[in-house]
Amino acid sequence: MQKLSLNQSLQQRLSPQQIQFIKLLQIPTAELEQRIEEELEVNPALEEGMDMDDRVKDEYEEDDYSNDDYDEYGEYERYEGLDVKQYLDQDDYAGYKMYGDGWGDDDRDVMPVIATSTLAESLVQQLGYLRLDARQESIGLQLIGSIEEDGYIRRPLRSICNDLAFTQNIYTTEEELSVILKKVQTFEPAGIGARDLRECLLLQLERKDFEDIEVEIAIKIITDFFDEFTKKHYEKIQRRLDVDDSIMKEAIRVITRLNPKPGNTGSGDSTAAYLMADFIVTNNNGKLDVILNSKNAPELRVSRSFAEMLDTYDKTDKNGSAQHKSIKETVTFVKQKLDAAKWFIDAIKQRQQTLLKTMKAIVEYQRDFFLDGDESKLRPMILKDIANRIEMDISTVSRVANSKAVQTDFGIYPLKYFFSEGIATDSGEDASSREVKNILKELIENEPKNSPLSDDKLEKMLNKRGYNIARRTVAKYREQLNIPVARLRKQL
Repeated sequence: MQKLSLNQSLQQRLSPQQIQFIKLLQIPTAELEQRIEEELEVNPALEEGMDMDDRVKDEYEEDDYSNDDYDEYGEYERYEGLDVKQYLDQDDYAGYKMYGDGWGDDDRDVMPVIATSTLAESLVQQLGYLRLDARQESIGLQLIGSIEEDGYIRRPLRSICNDLAFTQNIYTTEEELSVILKKVQTFEPAGIGARDLRECLLLQLERKDFEDIEVEIAIKIITDFFDEFTKKHYEKIQRRLDVDDSIMKEAIRVITRLNPKPGNTGSGDSTAAYLMADFIVTNNNGKLDVILNSKNAPELRVSRSFAEMLDTYDKTDKNGSAQHKSIKETVTFVKQKLDAAKWFIDAIKQRQQTLLKTMKAIVEYQRDFFLDGDESKLRPMILKDIANRIEMDISTVSRVANSKAVQTDFGIYPLKYFFSEGIATDSGEDASSREVKNILKELIENEPKNSPLSDDKLEKMLNKRGYNIARRTVAKYREQLNIPVARLRKQL
């Protein structure tokens, strides 16, 4: 006898609005502008500009429209200045359908890569913000083109002057070139366009808080004692500056945290990717302000002419059955486009709110890091920590963290940089894996050169400091730091 069974399953289907939001949330700033342009092209009811007035906006606040409502509209009239037919031929107007929406099997579990541009493109974009005249802009572009993959300009300014004269018929002087170069050196990343390491470090130090004594001492070290610093004659520098051990140690720490290669490609590929920041975090006297990149806040509105179109149809003669079908199709089209425009604007606004809410929670959680950029102060943080704080799903936080970057006073970081595993300590608290790596690196740097520390010894030293870490984890972190095994580090 065949056994029959009845299984009941509950499936959740995403609404078009939810799909819209998910798609928009996971794309980074660099792609948002293109996505908006696509929507403006396919939806004539969506326009750029400030929101329409409340009267017109509120008239179309309803979430759902039924096709049954269309029967009340009368005879078709062609709206002045709009060829509705060309859109009717291209769109599926039976329901809301937008290009690029919907979950396919191929992208259900795929997260986007952080959107980037090349370093050169980023610098050219920043050059555009200076509002230079044509001559100055040409000089700026020549300087940017002279920046090597690690971020330095090693070509003599005199040679760049010659290049401008021969290739662009622009005759300039080294003095004029230096003025434009100083402007380029204010761009992100900090240190870009330096002629040598000393200038690169100074450019980065000059962006820090001069009121901090360690920053002041660090600038003096690089300015007056650079050769001694490169040879690690720290005691000699300390005596000359007449500062105590703690200040000297902090000043050295400030310098060693700077980026000696601001181009940071390291691959020999001139098209290597460069992060575009979605957020900007600034420290205003201890108050951390979080703002969105301006490209994340476009001004969009529902077209007033489309909103008024329905009134026009409502006032037409409802007699005349021969044209009834044409009227219904046109009104359906108008309604669908108005819905799509409103949903798109709402999804953009919801994206902005979710991004800010998530970033503010991350900044609050990692406040100590964002105050001074000290990596050792990064706390262990997982997606769930932020999801709980903002009372949203982990998948939402994941979409933000996997495809966004933040600009800080210390450089640009992908958000996933702030998420790390935790390591238990003797006190029962968690320590960031980065914190342990920093200590591990410090131990190896200070080890006897003729008798390097083995992974076993490093494990015991970390355990004595209260970090419950196994030898295999020590080996993994050492490899991630690109540090060879003890026998290969031995020096005679």
